[in-house]
Amino acid sequence: MPKERPLWRGPAFRLCLLSAALFLCLQLGMRRSWCPEEKPRAAAAAAERAAPRARGTEQHPVAAAGGGRRRVTYVRSGRRGSAAPGCCPLQPPGGRRRKAVRWHIELQPWASPTPSLNYEALRFLKYISTSQISCEHMSLNSLREFSETAKKPWSICLDERFSLIHRIRSKQCRLYSLGLGNGDNQFEVSMANSGCEVHRFDPSIKSAHIQEGRHLWYHRLSIDWRDPNPAIAAHKLHSNTKKLGTILNEFGHQKIDVLKADVESAEWKILENLILEDVVEQIGQLVFEVHIHWPGFEVSGNDSTVVRYWYSLLRELELKDFRLFHTYKDLSKPQMFLKKEAFNASSCYTLSWVNTRWK
Repeated sequence: MPKERPLWRGPAFRLCLLSAALFLCLQLGMRRSWCPEEKPRAAAAAAERAAPRARGTEQHPVAAAGGGRRRVTYVRSGRRGSAAPGCCPLQPPGGRRRKAVRWHIELQPWASPTPSLNYEALRFLKYISTSQISCEHMSLNSLREFSETAKKPWSICLDERFSLIHRIRSKQCRLYSLGLGNGDNQFEVSMANSGCEVHRFDPSIKSAHIQEGRHLWYHRLSIDWRDPNPAIAAHKLHSNTKKLGTILNEFGHQKIDVLKADVESAEWKILENLILEDVVEQIGQLVFEVHIHWPGFEVSGNDSTVVRYWYSLLRELELKDFRLFHTYKDLSKPQMFLKKEAFNASSCYTLSWVNTRWK
């Protein structure tokens, strides 16, 4: 009986083996020729996806250059006032990328190894009582329209090294005043008489908008740290409540030279919103009345946590290049600190900051 030939020596097996080797060589060759094109193809696809946005940038070259009449697309979570539409990966020359959305401020470390109201209060009170920058001229005395009848010293810095005095002289300044039915409007009237465009927001006035003189407007609006949701029935009652960033968008204003606020304990959450949404960077000077006899609206936690939060907010302002130049301790108000007669503190202070980067 003839000996059977092994299977691996047969012609069919050899043909299969040769085909497999040829197929493998073809695959390796094709892979080497295609790999260099993978990244360009991916980049081209990304550019194609971004093309509609890029075309939007090309439609407004004047806005990107920052000159002439600017048309701005507002993105609530982005940096306001930027001519570049920060949503796009393509940036104009010199353009800045939008910052990431922030939901909370950065809390400062505790003032002591263990949380202590005593240490937190002393640190906070020392901070608001210490000027960070000198200002020699802090009133409108040099302006003939100035009135001395204001009940409170709403101090603004009029030194020549800062732009406010120059904008007042050129009649190009803008003041926003936030209040709640306070009849003391002499500061606003004086600024309007000096040629500034003044907008006072007060939900207690009867008409939606009132113009008094050439430069002073009253608006029946309340500035809040959130916009009302019209889909919620309870929010419809507060439809005249809006965030400052929303107001700026609706009014078409890019900058505020002075923001004055006397909002009866809502100042902490409003200030937090201005910081988180970068609206504070559109403001030249801040004059805020702060209340420390209780935590404030929607500020929670024990006493030491609340004071740490206050202090952290003010440090955020410092990181934004705001410097405290004047503090007024109101001795006519109860001497209370978080419902306690302690630390020789007043329940109310008026604090004034200047944005040292303001142009």
